[in-house]
Amino acid sequence: MIRQNPATPVAEAPASGEIDPIDRRILTELAANGRLTVTELAERVGISKTPCHNRMRRLEAQGVILGYRAVIDPERLGLGHVAFVEVKLNDTKAAALDAFNAAARRMPEIEECHMIAGGFDYLLKVRTASIAAYRRVLGEKISGLPHVAHTSTYVAMEVVKDPGATAPVR
Repeated sequence: MIRQNPATPVAEAPASGEIDPIDRRILTELAANGRLTVTELAERVGISKTPCHNRMRRLEAQGVILGYRAVIDPERLGLGHVAFVEVKLNDTKAAALDAFNAAARRMPEIEECHMIAGGFDYLLKVRTASIAAYRRVLGEKISGLPHVAHTSTYVAMEVVKDPGATAPVR
């Protein structure tokens, strides 16, 4: 047992696969700043360095923490135009879906691709430099993806909330 201040939560890891309140605090801190050192993280969470490091490694091994990355400002890279595209396919059998998925993954302009249950089959988030660049991508690439029957485009006018890849830890 690790000796701690009575006000500090016990740092022992929970049973396999469980996420306890300490793990959630670790995840929240790392989601806000993935560059924290283990020492800084342990201080913020209120446990010592070794159990904090062990918990991080366990969360990584369990696939809860998928990785660490830099959050890049797309505007600074000249990629400030965002369009959301509804895609309706002419075939939704497994082979057609697989072909569409593989092709969409290869397109760098498609930032996100979600299969949707509803009146269309996919929702794409497409990022380009301008509306003109988007029109080229739509005409030359998206429309040519396997099994695309119809698209509808919605241009984003303003970002109100965009957490990037950081999901809130509840």
